[in-house]
Amino acid sequence: MSYRLHLPAKVTSLRGWSAATALVIAIPAAAFALTANTTPVRLAASAAPVLSIVPKPVSATIGSGSFTLGPTARIVAAPGAGTAAELSIANDLAAYLRPATGYPLPTMVSASAPGDIVLTIGDPGTLKPADKAEGYQLHTTASDATIEAPTAHGLYNGIQTFRQLLPPWINSARVAQVPWTTPVVTITDHPRYSYRGVLLDIARHYEPPSAVEELISQAAGYKINVLHLHLSDDQGFRLAIAGFPRLTSIGGAGSVGTGGRQQDPGGFWTQAQYKAVVAYAAAHFVTVVPEVDSPGHNNAIIMSEYDDTGNPALPANPHGINCGQFNPPQWDYTEDVGYSALCPESPDTWAIMAAIIDQLSALTPGPYYDLGGDEVPTSLLSAPKYAQFINTEAPIVSKQGKTVMGWADIAGPGTTPPAGSVAEYWQPAGGSAPGTETGREAVAKGMKVVMAPANHTYLDQKYVVTAQTSVPASLGMNWACPAGCDVSSAYNWDPGSFVTGVTDNHVIGVEGDMWGETVATMSDIDYMVFPRLIALAEVAWSPSVQRTATSSAYRDFLQRVATQGPRLQVAGVNFYPSTEVTWQLAAEGATLTAKATGRVDGTVATLSAPGYPTSTLTMCDSSLGIGCTIDWGDGTTTTGNVTGMNATDTRVNSLYTIFGAHTYAHPGTYHGVVTLSAGNAAPVTADFTAIAP
Repeated sequence: MSYRLHLPAKVTSLRGWSAATALVIAIPAAAFALTANTTPVRLAASAAPVLSIVPKPVSATIGSGSFTLGPTARIVAAPGAGTAAELSIANDLAAYLRPATGYPLPTMVSASAPGDIVLTIGDPGTLKPADKAEGYQLHTTASDATIEAPTAHGLYNGIQTFRQLLPPWINSARVAQVPWTTPVVTITDHPRYSYRGVLLDIARHYEPPSAVEELISQAAGYKINVLHLHLSDDQGFRLAIAGFPRLTSIGGAGSVGTGGRQQDPGGFWTQAQYKAVVAYAAAHFVTVVPEVDSPGHNNAIIMSEYDDTGNPALPANPHGINCGQFNPPQWDYTEDVGYSALCPESPDTWAIMAAIIDQLSALTPGPYYDLGGDEVPTSLLSAPKYAQFINTEAPIVSKQGKTVMGWADIAGPGTTPPAGSVAEYWQPAGGSAPGTETGREAVAKGMKVVMAPANHTYLDQKYVVTAQTSVPASLGMNWACPAGCDVSSAYNWDPGSFVTGVTDNHVIGVEGDMWGETVATMSDIDYMVFPRLIALAEVAWSPSVQRTATSSAYRDFLQRVATQGPRLQVAGVNFYPSTEVTWQLAAEGATLTAKATGRVDGTVATLSAPGYPTSTLTMCDSSLGIGCTIDWGDGTTTTGNVTGMNATDTRVNSLYTIFGAHTYAHPGTYHGVVTLSAGNAAPVTADFTAIAP
């Protein structure tokens, strides 16, 4: 499943930043040498607590004061029937919090004490029965934090929210001596939809298990709970199947671009690797949905098995599997679609497909098996032959105890999907426009629907497209988004009313789809996925509201998603710093030790400033209201210097390092403050410590 058109016209100009529109931090002055013994210190606390949680909770009430996570804190599982599950989630939370805090955070079953985080599986009394599967209540006071949920999954959702209550440096892999405070707050929360997914296409470009696990952990932080894994397409088959070794030795050997670029040689997973990824996903409360697209999008299968005449598992003539455009079949490592099809009359087709379905189903404990079913031209398979294929394959899936899932094309004329089957609506058409028929056909056949309209959820689409350029220039497509699909496209739509006749009574969820034609690395994937997946996570989780370009909900979301930039940067996640968002700044101070002369020179702070280039970091003009001061704590104020890596067309800028130099007249421990501002973002301050022996 993927693209309806081919590549857009080539563009030559890369994304740039103009000083007029991207004026940022101003910390001029000469560069100074970095001292070797700099260690992180704390960030100045915000004056007024503001909840910037994404997805937005169902309800939240902010009290006065704050909860401080201290070095003696424990994560306590409340004694009771759910203790084992509570301890498991407690260990997850500890693993999230230990690297940045440096605290031991022991997990235990115990009565709580002041300063603890308490996890309880129970009924908080604030959730309706329909909301208990994933709902939770989070409550912080000045002395403790409590998360209570009826299920382990709900408790896990609660700890994701708790992480976002802490400063963004909580995502750091190293100790950051920040004041680990949260507002005093009571949150009651549960999802709108049970299916909140992200698709990753490893068929067009192979990705190793480690890269997929990286995406799982990133997505789970925003309460995404489904990984739809696109394992096979025209350019690659990615999972070893017993009895059919050619599927990977031949079918897994290439990727999009292999025909002209040997840096795309392909690859495949063993079944043990697949099981490990499924287990990793389950540990993050993410369900894996495997997909081997059929009867189209399968040239890799046909090329592998067409000449497999010595395979005893193929009872007839394997040449009979090919109903594609070319006979004999041939490789096409471009982004073309619609030229391949398996023949429904061939016994060998069903020998191959049954083996794939049986083995994948046995490896995947989740409820769904996705058989694909999209983009099969009638020139290859007539409507009756297409329906014959779907009606033959669906019972094979059902026999394995799986719910049949596929693109909404499988609801077309003549198909008889089993009761409870799921159709994914991918067309960009909305309302009752041509192209929306598949959504209504699915509803008419009693199917549930996952909404994935391409112009709102396809994460491979370029962000911006103009007559002169595109963003990014080297990645992505624009067949569904002729002018580009930015954060606004991902956020401003409603799954329950997008297609006439398909309502919330039929919709079970939303999916963001990361197709792999143009992305070769995890960095590429991250850049296309974030921040749009964050917007889709909120659409899928948070209550229905009016979401339009001028709505208060959208303005509120832009303010909250702006706080996610520093969190992503600190975690090392590449992302596109959309110009639709005024990204929030975050700064962390450092500790410097002076030389015997009282001279200190080195890092005074680290700054997260997504989307702001270094070209504007060397200007300091008080008339522009740009903060760039270093208060050294002894009555002296100077400016500093900043270094870092600028953004490229496919990578966000780096964290920036602020340098300063000063000579203290007397020994002592001095507490200084760096004040930073950039563009329209609110200024931030970072406390630092200088020790003069």
